Amino acid sequence: MTSYLAVLGSPGAWRFLLPAFVARLPNAMLQLGVLLLVHWSTGSYGTAGVAAAMAAVAPALAGPRTGRLADRYGQARVLVPQVAVHAVALGALLVLASTRASGLWLVVVSALAGATMPQVGSMVRARWAHVLGGSGRLDTAFALESITDELTFTLAPVLLVAISTGFSPVWALSVALVMVVAGTLAFAGVRRGTPEPMPVRVRSRRGVLRLRGVAVLALAFVALGTVFGSLQVGVTSYTAALGQAGAAGPVYASFSGASFVGGILYGVVRWRIGAPVRLAAAFGLLSAATATLTLAGSVPPLYAGAAVAGFVIAPAVITGYTLVEGLIPAEVRTEAFTWLNGSVGVGIAAGAAVAGRLVDGFGAEFAFLVPPVTTGLAALLVLALLRRLRPEAGRPPARELVAAG
Repeated sequence: MTSYLAVLGSPGAWRFLLPAFVARLPNAMLQLGVLLLVHWSTGSYGTAGVAAAMAAVAPALAGPRTGRLADRYGQARVLVPQVAVHAVALGALLVLASTRASGLWLVVVSALAGATMPQVGSMVRARWAHVLGGSGRLDTAFALESITDELTFTLAPVLLVAISTGFSPVWALSVALVMVVAGTLAFAGVRRGTPEPMPVRVRSRRGVLRLRGVAVLALAFVALGTVFGSLQVGVTSYTAALGQAGAAGPVYASFSGASFVGGILYGVVRWRIGAPVRLAAAFGLLSAATATLTLAGSVPPLYAGAAVAGFVIAPAVITGYTLVEGLIPAEVRTEAFTWLNGSVGVGIAAGAAVAGRLVDGFGAEFAFLVPPVTTGLAALLVLALLRRLRPEAGRPPARELVAAG
């Protein structure tokens, strides 16, 4: 634990971590909140599902562009106008839902609310990389970020559902709106640890994805996202099919709790194995762990399979962020982190969609086929392109693709 205390003791760390945590909770609340709100307004799960999917996919599309602007002009100059637009979009969605507007309008505005969600998580990682880059403590800092992600995605649904059932989804997302505005503005106001703006351009239509290893990691992170999306569908439908629908929450909690523990332990180990090999191994283990879910047969084995998968997934996430930080120049750091965040979002939506189709067509247990296939393919991809995940000796990361603007 001394390694975590050392990271948390970095100058100014708590000043940006606390407001960032407040700002990140609404991010974890948005997709489920939109689902509950639109269903409450329209009575249609179909419309609500489309709106929630748009709220999840839109940040994946808009996030890298936000990250690029933050790298060029500074975090505060991007976050302040972005959270203002997000507040207007989410406020409009609440008004439209309350007035029972048409489903089309709700879907469009849900997408806008998702696209303008501040990318605080990526900017926190960029601050850690700026403060700790080259110190040997960056792995621990990224482990801390993975733990924070797990904590937000565990607490957010509890808070959201509690307010929604006690009052209404309008109240729940209103609380999220207040939190994201207050947290983001407070975070933007803390300048300690903020990377200096670096006006650059990347000579490629694909931008940062053209840089060494970034596309490989982005594809691998899509596979990680499918684990989250397909397990949500699979655990929910499978426990319902077994007549134990109430077990879905505890089973998924075992996944989150084990990921929390896995992230903590991973961050304190001094690894002698290279990060690319560790990433390939993590994906291979994740494929094997999720494959056990297809053989569950009852609820107790679901707990074990979900826990093992959760224990492995956090190290995969941490390793991916560590790798990308070593492959890219500082000038495009935030943009690269948002590509990985967005890839997870795309994977969640794709995993949930494919798993849902399999459940409808063949049965609940078939949802569990998605994660072992996607993560197994990702393991093969990483192994095949292992060299792309190692910086070339004696040369700054991706120097030939980045030039001052």
